[in-house]
Amino acid sequence: MIRIYVRRTRDVDYLATDRARELDDIRDGPAGRWWRGGGDPHDPRDAARSLTSTGRAGVVGYDLVIAAPRPISILMAVDRASAGGVVAAHQRAARAAVDYLDDRAVVVRRQRDGERREESAHWSDIVSYTHGVNRHGEPHLHDHVLVGARPRGESVVLDSRSLFAHALVADALYRASLRHEVAARTSWTPWRSFGGVEHVIDLDEGYRALWGGHHLDRGAKLHWSSEDARRAWRDDLARFVAHGAVPAPPLTRRFDEHAFAAAFEGRTSVTRRDVVAAWSDAAVFGQDPVAVSRSVDLLYPALRDARGLRVAGIGVAEARLTGVVRDRGPRPVDLDDLTQWRYRSRDRSRDGAERSR
Repeated sequence: MIRIYVRRTRDVDYLATDRARELDDIRDGPAGRWWRGGGDPHDPRDAARSLTSTGRAGVVGYDLVIAAPRPISILMAVDRASAGGVVAAHQRAARAAVDYLDDRAVVVRRQRDGERREESAHWSDIVSYTHGVNRHGEPHLHDHVLVGARPRGESVVLDSRSLFAHALVADALYRASLRHEVAARTSWTPWRSFGGVEHVIDLDEGYRALWGGHHLDRGAKLHWSSEDARRAWRDDLARFVAHGAVPAPPLTRRFDEHAFAAAFEGRTSVTRRDVVAAWSDAAVFGQDPVAVSRSVDLLYPALRDARGLRVAGIGVAEARLTGVVRDRGPRPVDLDDLTQWRYRSRDRSRDGAERSR
């Protein structure tokens, strides 16, 4: 899940001074790392440089909190051998989500020739911090990504409406990338149900009940060591009660065309961000984010250059690829690593002709 918190001060001590020692023995490198920019990410003065703004704006930047679905976080606690791969998969997927936002969501509004227009922009410095527990010591893999309100080389702040509108898309892309990366880096295979629930093949649902992540009290901010975290997880596991794993679809069902089509139900217009989110969610076992964008741009060339909030859309039938299905019949659409398109809608006249025989 991606949540965006508005930053109104450059006080980043809370993040910069937390070394997230709970991941010291499984995370590659320190908690803080620069994705763009430089300096010591754990020096509050250096980290605060990522929060850029203007003299008139009250917002100096944003804290993008990118959290792994609970079953993925739980893998760190139940399979120590896979923990490093899980953290690396999360970091790669989080980077893909922020790259998407930087490419498609960061725009500034300008008045040109009496018309207000959106123009593409990019963040300057980006610093991120990877943590592995929540305030109650439960496994909770997440990143805090600090970005500025004023894009690189601009004299105005970005359009926050565009950023929030694209956040749901970036979240879907993050989760699709995470499913793909975890399967590639570990022995576990994450998957997404038609109802939108994230699972892991053969992972007992009792772990989700054990570490539910929801508490009446927020809990105190603690600095956990890796030993403290492992000890807490071992103590919790002593109370584990098996519930059984949710049956997974066959591995050959890599793309759920029904979930994809259902995502556009009730819409009158479909934008590129709608298609990317639907495509990512329909990738049952995940997909590389570059492949997602390439596939969407190949099938929807009219939406290829869409950025910002105010963009043109297409009709629902076109979004559902009804024309492709009509032309090809109920045969798979072969798109790189997407090979199992099974949408079985046919041209009605053809169906009628076949039934009359």
